Parts: sequence; structure tokens; C-alpha cells
Amino acid sequence: MLRRVISTSVGRMEHISLGGLDVSRIGLGAMSMSAFYTGANSDDSEAIRTIHTALDLGVTFLDTAEIYGPYRNEELVGRALAGRRDEVVLATKFGMLSHPAGGQYRLDSSPENIRTAVEGSLKRLATDHIDLYYQHRVDPNTPIEDTVGALAELVREGKIGHIGLSEAGAATIRRAHAVHPITAVQTEYSLWTRDPEAQVLPTMRELGIGFVAYSPLGRGFLTGSIQSRDQFADNDIRRTHPRFAAGNFEQNLNIVGEVVAVAGEVGASPAQVALAWLLAQGKDIAPIPGTKRVSRVQENIAAESVQLTEQQLHRLTALAPAVGDRYADMSPID
Repeated sequence: MLRRVISTSVGRMEHISLGGLDVSRIGLGAMSMSAFYTGANSDDSEAIRTIHTALDLGVTFLDTAEIYGPYRNEELVGRALAGRRDEVVLATKFGMLSHPAGGQYRLDSSPENIRTAVEGSLKRLATDHIDLYYQHRVDPNTPIEDTVGALAELVREGKIGHIGLSEAGAATIRRAHAVHPITAVQTEYSLWTRDPEAQVLPTMRELGIGFVAYSPLGRGFLTGSIQSRDQFADNDIRRTHPRFAAGNFEQNLNIVGEVVAVAGEVGASPAQVALAWLLAQGKDIAPIPGTKRVSRVQENIAAESVQLTEQQLHRLTALAPAVGDRYADMSPID
């Protein structure tokens, strides 16, 4: 497949406001450097170079979580930011590990767990404050009011700057925001995951909350580089996702085909087109494409320069939904 890439140069990227928090238009998700995908933990030196390249190109928004590894990704990010901490808005997440239960993998957003989690993240990230601290998933056993109340105490203490939620529904967002302003909500959003458009995005825009789009490249599928499930290692979590299952995988290649066609028209890569479409959905949306390679972060950042016509945007928006659910067990882990 012919792969064109619009180049980028060192300089300040466009910035947007996420609920009052200034960030670069495109951020960097660090998860795949350490967890879940093929090649994770294979080259920490390249991962650190990738983070440094992103910063050099103007990225100021970096995303991690304690569950990535677990813990390993925060430690990696902490090492990468040595001497450069002040250049980034640093975001991490809690709530998928229960520290009072010995670090078991289960949802726990109790105030007790939050206190332990934040201290661990601060240590691993080698910082005295976290700029944006997300609840990773809503805990059905802890009222969101209790969780946000505990986070508000951390804001007053200066340990965190802003409160975020991840994969929360509209009603939960409203309840949380009534306790303390929520700065951003992080949810999967891309050409093949349009779910937030129905309720979450309108609610956030009403309340003045920013939107962070994770997996904006469809977990790599929209790059056009994934043509077979055989490209995944046995422990790659995408093997468990219905959209990558045999039968669904082949049908979903039709979505990629249209992205590739538009990419050929504008002289960009499919990844850049997928990101350009997302950027066109609103100035309050910050995608955080993840990668562990310098070349890919350069490519992703350059998507800011891709201009799609109204007709091309319409063609992409009109694509059929992806075949298959996002997760097999409805308990997402990133």
C-alpha cells in the first residue's frame, strides 16, 4: 500500500482549552509503550525517544495510567520527563486496581483507594503534582459524589490540578460536575466509534467540559497497516475485541478502504486522515493517538496540517458503523 505522509516541522502546535486547561491540539497516549499491544515493553529507549520527539514537536499533553503495566508505564513516563516535567500537561488515571485489596484488578474508586493510588502515581511519575487525574472507569460500588469529593480534596491540597472522568455516561458526568468542576472526559472516539455523539458530547459542551478522544485510530486499524489478525502477538488484547474477530475483521476493512482512498486524494497517510476528521469535529476535542515509535508520532502530529474538503468529511462521516462491539465483556481496560 502506498503510504504518503505530510511532514511536520518543529514549532508550537495549535492549542485548545479543555474545560480551562490549555493543551496541544494533539496529545500522546503512552499505553502501548508498556501494555496490551504487540511489542509493548520491547524497547524503552525508543519509547522515551518517542516522548521526547513529541515534546520537541510541540505536544504538551501526555496520557498514562497506573493500570498500564501495571505501574510500568507511569515509571517510563516519569523517566522520560526528567528535566522536562514543566513542558507537559501530565494526565494519569486511577480506579482499576484496588490497593486496599492488595492491588487486585477490580474497579475501586473509594476515597481510601484514591489516596493510596495518587501517592503511588506521584512517586512513579517523579512529580509533586498531576495536572489531570482521571477516574479510569466508573465504580458501581462507590457513589460518584464520594469519588469526586475525595478528588476535590486532592485539588485543594495541590496534589492534582484538574479532575477527569473516563468512559462515564451523561448522567454520571452531570452528578460529578455538580460536586466539583470536571475538566475533561476521556472516551473512545474515532471514525469507527461514534457513540459519544449521541449524549456524552452534547452534555459536555453544555457544561463546558473538554473531550479527550482515546484510540482515535481505532486501535491501529484505521492506519491501514493492519491487514490480518496474524499480525497480533498471542497476548495482544485486540485478539479479544469483537471488532477484530474473524468475520468482523474482514468487514471492517471496508471502512479502512475509504480512509485510504481519501488519503490518496489529499496526499496524506490514512492515520492522518482519520485524525484530521476527528479534529474537524470540534475545537473542544483533543485526540491522544498512542504509539511507541518516533516515526509514528511524527506522522500523527502532522495530521494537524491535513485539510479535508467538506465533501471528503461528509464521505467519512457517512461510513457505516464498525461491525462488532468495542469490548467482549463490557469491562474495558484502557
